[in-house]
Amino acid sequence: MTMTILVVVTAVVMAVIGVAAGYLIRLKQAQGKLQSMESLSQKLLDDARREAETLKKEALLQAKDQLYQMKLDFEAETKERRREYNHWEKRLAQKEDSQDKKAEALTSREQEIARREARINEQEKAIATQTRQAEELLAQRKQKLEEVAGLTEAEAKEQLILAIENEAKHEAARKIKLIETETKEQAKKKAQEILALACKRYAGDYVQEKTVSVINLPNDEMKGRIIGREGRNIRAIEAATGIDLIIDDTPEAVIVSGFNPLRREIARLSLERLISDGRIHPARIEEVVKKSTVEVEGQIKEAGEQATFDVGVHGINPELIKLIGRLRFRSSYAQNVLEHSVEVAFLCGIMASELGINPRHAKRAGLLHDIGKAVDHEVEGGHAVIGADLAKRYGEKPHIVHAIAAHHEDVPPEGVLDVLVQAADALSGARPGARREMLENYVKRLEDLERIANSFDGVNKSYAIQAGREVRIVLESEKTTDEQALMTARDVARKIEEEMMYPGQIKVTVIRETRAVDYAK
Repeated sequence: MTMTILVVVTAVVMAVIGVAAGYLIRLKQAQGKLQSMESLSQKLLDDARREAETLKKEALLQAKDQLYQMKLDFEAETKERRREYNHWEKRLAQKEDSQDKKAEALTSREQEIARREARINEQEKAIATQTRQAEELLAQRKQKLEEVAGLTEAEAKEQLILAIENEAKHEAARKIKLIETETKEQAKKKAQEILALACKRYAGDYVQEKTVSVINLPNDEMKGRIIGREGRNIRAIEAATGIDLIIDDTPEAVIVSGFNPLRREIARLSLERLISDGRIHPARIEEVVKKSTVEVEGQIKEAGEQATFDVGVHGINPELIKLIGRLRFRSSYAQNVLEHSVEVAFLCGIMASELGINPRHAKRAGLLHDIGKAVDHEVEGGHAVIGADLAKRYGEKPHIVHAIAAHHEDVPPEGVLDVLVQAADALSGARPGARREMLENYVKRLEDLERIANSFDGVNKSYAIQAGREVRIVLESEKTTDEQALMTARDVARKIEEEMMYPGQIKVTVIRETRAVDYAK
């Protein structure tokens, strides 16, 4: 029993010891783990502290950098603001000085004005006093005059006005009579002066066959009859027609010379009638010239009517039709103006139809565009403006009137019809053979074209070709470039426009050779 108890006790003690030993072992293990965890946490804490220190330093550095940058920006902005403030302070100071000066000037001016007003007031008072005294004196004298004359003021005024009216009427009648007398005496002289002016404006450079007409005679004895006793017949013919009659050694022919085609036609018809009639003396000459004038006027009207009929334009004022007919006896660069106008009308109609514009209006404007040339030797001004005034006077519509005025850009073109008439006019005048010049003018124009072309640097040779409608320029390739060739063409064209007068347009062609050279060895 005791042994059993002892064994049990021993077992219990051993169990307790085992439990205690196990507890101690686990306690030591737990302490070891705790120590390792404490060392790990300490290490993590140290790492976190070091990282925090590093982040703190970096944040501090960044803050210092930002603070430094903000300081620099603030200083720069402050400096800019200070400069602006200084600038505005200077401007303000200048404005204040200017305002002070203006105020001083205004003050001085006000003082001067006040002084002048005071002087003016004094002068006005003096003038008022003098005026009152003069009125009193005038009233006294008027009263004395009425007493002496026995008339009131109204009666005296009425008699004076009546006397002045009678005197003015008498003087006006005398002046009118004098003017009429002088006008009749100077009519022939004035007519000759107008004709001379017309010749100056119309003469220009015309070919010979356009300024003379040749009349064939049945025999040379007729020359003596045309001259008359002591030249009275030839003087009567020249005085009645306003042309020159040339009688030279040309067999059986007399030359009628004059720059006015209408007068020349009247003189030609008159001479042919006188020669066929055989009666040649001053009275008969005047009679035949009058009949020839009437006949030519009829031909003019017929020519105008025929032109309007051919073109298909109707409703034109009869006076305009007469002016159109007169264009038959006008020429421009040897081109008949009536034929030119008809051609322009047809060209306008064709182009208007192609463009969808009313062809009747285009033909009307084309036919009337040079109507001012029928009277431009008698009326001052350009023929385009004169023609527009005539068309407006005789009831043409505003767009037709403007097209006539704008066909040489005397007024700016405003519509398609204006440009259409310009184009047709240029086309009719510029086509080959339409117009011609005298040989001297033709040669001079060619010389001028080559002279202008040769005046530019780098030009080797120049040639005026196509009857002066084109100039070809050969450049020296060593001294110029392709870009300079383009500039040369433009500059030559501008200089030709500035210095020369020519119909149509002139083409400028610049040629520059590009040459590549190499040698085979």
